[in-house]
Amino acid sequence: MRLSETDPDPDSTLSLALDGTPDAGPSAGPSTVSNGHNGILAKSNGFCTNGSSKLISETVDGAALEHGTSIARVSLPGSTLYDDSHVDREEFVRLVIQSLRDVGYIESAATLEAESGYVMEAPEVAEFRKCILDASWDRAEAALLRLGVGDDDRLWEAKFLISQQKYLELLEAQKTTAALHVLRNELAPMHVDPDQLHSLSSLMMCSDPEDLRQRAGWDGAAGSSRRRLLVNLQQYIPSSVMMPQKRFATLLDQARQFQLSRCLYHNAPLSPRGFTLYTDHQCDRNAFPRVTTAILAVHSDEVWNLQWSHSGTYLATASKDKSAIIWRIGSDRDPTLREYLPESVLRDHPYPVGCVAWSLDDSVLLTASEHYINLWNTRTGVCMKTLDEHSDVVTALAWLPDGSGFISGGLDRQIILWNADGTRRDSWGRTPIRVTDLVVTPDFTRLVAVGMYDGVSAPHGSDGSPPDSATPPTGAAAPAGGVRPSENRIIVYDLATKQVETSIRVDGELTSVKVSQDSQYALINRAPDSGSGCEIQLWDLTTERVARKYVGQKQSRHVIRSCFGGIDGNFVASGSEDGNVYVWHRDTGALLEVLSGHGAGSVNSVAWNPRNERMFASCSDDRTIRIWEAPPSDILGVPALADAEFASGKGKGKGKSREQWSGEDGFDVSSSASLSASATL
Repeated sequence: MRLSETDPDPDSTLSLALDGTPDAGPSAGPSTVSNGHNGILAKSNGFCTNGSSKLISETVDGAALEHGTSIARVSLPGSTLYDDSHVDREEFVRLVIQSLRDVGYIESAATLEAESGYVMEAPEVAEFRKCILDASWDRAEAALLRLGVGDDDRLWEAKFLISQQKYLELLEAQKTTAALHVLRNELAPMHVDPDQLHSLSSLMMCSDPEDLRQRAGWDGAAGSSRRRLLVNLQQYIPSSVMMPQKRFATLLDQARQFQLSRCLYHNAPLSPRGFTLYTDHQCDRNAFPRVTTAILAVHSDEVWNLQWSHSGTYLATASKDKSAIIWRIGSDRDPTLREYLPESVLRDHPYPVGCVAWSLDDSVLLTASEHYINLWNTRTGVCMKTLDEHSDVVTALAWLPDGSGFISGGLDRQIILWNADGTRRDSWGRTPIRVTDLVVTPDFTRLVAVGMYDGVSAPHGSDGSPPDSATPPTGAAAPAGGVRPSENRIIVYDLATKQVETSIRVDGELTSVKVSQDSQYALINRAPDSGSGCEIQLWDLTTERVARKYVGQKQSRHVIRSCFGGIDGNFVASGSEDGNVYVWHRDTGALLEVLSGHGAGSVNSVAWNPRNERMFASCSDDRTIRIWEAPPSDILGVPALADAEFASGKGKGKGKSREQWSGEDGFDVSSSASLSASATL
């Protein structure tokens, strides 16, 4: 008999398939005698469930008699599911029975109990569950004693949970006297933590049941609190006696997570159709964004930074040519038809532009040019305000997660908090580092800044202008005429108090920081000191340790910015001084792709589209921005990659272009690409 796995729990939707074999035979009819038991179904294989042996007929008589039949028990050799398996047959079958009951196949579950000789749970377990759900608290405590909770401390903790639920329900029913009796005679004698007991006693002052539920963080007797109590009590009862709820579903989910962790190219939302139990999950590499589908060539000098709007329909780029451009991305899904229009060219900057940042609603774009910060109306392209409170290069701009304002950081050791309209709200004062980048964690609790602990400010030219540089002006190179910084740090601030939570010394100059969506990990680009290897580091902000390293890209003297990307932040992407884009699998550190195409010079920044997990952009010293997407399913329909002169940095960025792409798999394709880049600077 082969059992195919099913889902275990109340919300499960899987089913059980039984394939008869000559050894096991079909379920017997009413006149069939199996294993010498006529009409009585007995358990072999050493049947003893939950500490008690019983006749299965007691469990399944109702189901069997409904059709006037009895089910013959099947006796199988051994105790494992298969000869070469380590799965215990009884555990597996009991989980299948639980799953069948959960999804509503009650008679099938009863039939399987009869045929296998295993019961899902003893009557004591069912009685205990019923007592909890019916609020029969005294009977529940008595039933608990029969469920094998051997340790006195664990028994005490389980009783406390039951008494606490009893107390809250009495308060909710406004039976204050009875609730006070439980508090004094059941909860207090358990020597509970004084703070916890005080918190419970303070609930006596609640004005009404709704106030009680809100203050206790509890949804009441009519809600799911009793079922949650059962889940909490489960940890004190042996799992072989009372199986955890949805256990099969949990195992299947763990299998899915394991398969996802092994799928290096996983980059699509999961759905019932996209994840099957029949085969292991594996994403196709051809669905990964690794082909240039557009080249945007309007900037007249190196492009240093870029950022997608939150809607994913606009891309802002910052350049050494003293401009920023807002590109509108067409909605056509076919990249050969999609348009990329430079909707606004923001020229009014006195110096090269190093940073861009979109407001939460995408209505405002911040740009940083030397020590100036400009606020732009993204719909009109008009500069609404210019801020000049920094005294040195502004290296980082970050909007708060709630959109109420933004934070700027610079080489002048200042971190300033601004309101959304550009009025100054607060400041961190003089920080211990010359900030080269910063980010606010998505959970709105911390600010992570990176920079140089010592060193002098980069000197201005004799006319007050910054010295010319071939790299973004964020201090990655040693200041001219100054002393190279001897110490670099990651500093984590409490966002509310502005106090330093963590200060971590890191070898090599730090040029970029991004934080994962769960706010746990910081992705750091570092330009290595002499003698140390080049690597991007993933820091665990909780343990203050490097969780992963990503190697392969080149960075020694330029500012390079990396990012998380993909459906769940599964990937890490970065530019490189060798002109390539590098993409790694985040959890394993495996280098997945080295994407060529940019011309001479560094690829300075990479940004993944927040609304399209199969699209990201990169910008380069070659004056261009490249859009990367998955190869078309029909290779002959791969869009053109633009004129080769753009890749060499010589193009002027006008009109449409063509380029031949040589794929890694040995095929060459070319076609026209619609690159609307007609604006000139």
